[in-house]
Amino acid sequence: MTVRIGAVELGAGRPKVCVPLTGATLRELHAEVAAITPAAADLVELRIDRLDGATDPRAVRDAIDLVGVALDPSLPVLLTFRTATEGGGATVDPRAYRDLLIRSAGSGVVDAVDVEMAQPRDVVDAVVEGVHGEGKPVVLSFHDLGGTPTQRAIVDRLLHQHALGADVVKVATTPRTAADVLTLLAATAEYGARPDARPAVTMAMGALGVVSRIAGETFGSCLTFGTVGAASAPGQVDARRLRDALDLVHGAGAP
Repeated sequence: MTVRIGAVELGAGRPKVCVPLTGATLRELHAEVAAITPAAADLVELRIDRLDGATDPRAVRDAIDLVGVALDPSLPVLLTFRTATEGGGATVDPRAYRDLLIRSAGSGVVDAVDVEMAQPRDVVDAVVEGVHGEGKPVVLSFHDLGGTPTQRAIVDRLLHQHALGADVVKVATTPRTAADVLTLLAATAEYGARPDARPAVTMAMGALGVVSRIAGETFGSCLTFGTVGAASAPGQVDARRLRDALDLVHGAGAP
């Protein structure tokens, strides 16, 4: 199965490279956008939790509008509010989180929306329904900042995201040993072998897990995150170097 975010097809060809936009002000955000080209990225992630006034609908709208004007139009936009409990930059009431994401999904600039599966079930259901109502895909995500669950637990989380209506499933873990990275990769491969699998995004965060950001195609992860400027998570590497590495693994000139 493949899923399209804008013109980008996840689940086909080499893993796609997503570059996060993490500017706190419109000036910082504009500088980040100006540095990103299709040579470095396949799509961008607008991290609205990193904005000054992240929970202010007007500030979010202004940021989305700026990206719509300044970003290369060939680059799709994944909108994300990563809460502090999952390593993000802000806290937010679940109802405000719900309303902010649903409202933002209606923008013509936004091509897909990330939703945290750990939010209350009614919030997850409402956002998934609202985003789908705009005809856009949902990335359901879970970030384990404390360690790495068992292989079975990781697969179960991916399956639960699937059941909640995800178009793309996502799990990030925090490895303490090399064996933890292998656990994450094995879980990715196990989930991806299912005939009903959705496109999956998995990564082991931090320096120990960098290999998981490069070896996605081998194990079944369809998207990886690289930087052009500030990183949004531990272990992210330069997007251009990451893309070169992926092309080398997948084969030069592959889609």
